[in-house]
Amino acid sequence: MQKKPLALLFATMFLIMLGFGMIIPILPYFAESVGATSLEIGILFSSYNIMQFLFSPIWGALSDRFGRKPLILFGLFGFSVTFILFGLSTTYAEMLGYRIIGGIVSAAAIPTVTAMAADLLPPAERAKGMGMIGAGVGLSFVLGPAIGGLLSAEHLTYPFFAAGIVALVTLVFAAAVLPESLPPGKRGAGKRDKRDNPLVALFGSMAMLYNVLFVVSFTFAGLETTFALYIHDRYHLTSRDLGYMFLVMGVIAAIVQGGLIGRMVRKWGEPNVLSLGLLLYAVGFASILLADSFWSFAFNLSLFGAGQGMIRATATSLITQRTTQGQGVTTGTMGSMDSLGRILGPLAGGALYGWSPNAPFVLGAVLILLILILFRTRSGDLGNSQAC
Repeated sequence: MQKKPLALLFATMFLIMLGFGMIIPILPYFAESVGATSLEIGILFSSYNIMQFLFSPIWGALSDRFGRKPLILFGLFGFSVTFILFGLSTTYAEMLGYRIIGGIVSAAAIPTVTAMAADLLPPAERAKGMGMIGAGVGLSFVLGPAIGGLLSAEHLTYPFFAAGIVALVTLVFAAAVLPESLPPGKRGAGKRDKRDNPLVALFGSMAMLYNVLFVVSFTFAGLETTFALYIHDRYHLTSRDLGYMFLVMGVIAAIVQGGLIGRMVRKWGEPNVLSLGLLLYAVGFASILLADSFWSFAFNLSLFGAGQGMIRATATSLITQRTTQGQGVTTGTMGSMDSLGRILGPLAGGALYGWSPNAPFVLGAVLILLILILFRTRSGDLGNSQAC
């Protein structure tokens, strides 16, 4: 493995996601300060993910045509500007506009970093490499909320300004040291056609792996929407308790993705590691219904952290190894599947929680078990060159 490019990609993804980690816990409070309702706050989150769903494949195709680095730099510049403008917002309409723009430009950076990793890493090392990049994401969500919380104690706008500065620093860092992974002679490969539409990806030749990513994103987004309500309504645990639980989850995810994925894949193979990750997810959802204390809930989230590390790294590796399209189109479509899950998951989770507090977690366990069974029936296909 080329260690220097991998370290640079790890650092780039960590810095990009650090800004997100800073603002996500603070955004609802800042929106409330200008009079936004809970529905309007939900629209702020959904609008961002809708834009990512629509634009990730478009930016991915452009990166196949023009190279990875220009798209990453463009996305980082957009990050910086929209974070700062959001912090300067004084009305809900301004916030919504900047979130929409932010969703559009962010779709240029994050999937393209993954495409760059697929360009640079040989197939045998790709799962380990994707795990390292995922560890950067996990670590950013350990440190980001803590930094954002400290800054917001001074003023609610400070995390947004800090996130904008971090994005600008990342832009300078990437411009100076990040290599271009797609030379001019290889650009234009994998031209986009109708089969690459994100909706068609649910039913096309790569359907099983794309569906795994969608179901995982959908169920976990539903968990994120309802878990805080569940532990507060049933057991009177606080937002501080929740923060510590997610800290535990982030640390576990970073350890698995950064240190264990490579060894696990070499020993068991990517399909088996992915299956283990799905099993941990299913157990995590089911065991929430049996938990009744801080440490038991922290254990539940640890299962999700470990499972997520296994699923993301191996599914990304399998897809990027078997795609017949450009890596930019492919990673853009993966980003769209993730965004689609984050759009629909909170809506389903919130609706089900209103009907029964247990329902979102029962649904999560059932869906993950179903996708695990379906994946295992097709996992034999992954041993050959055919797409899953």
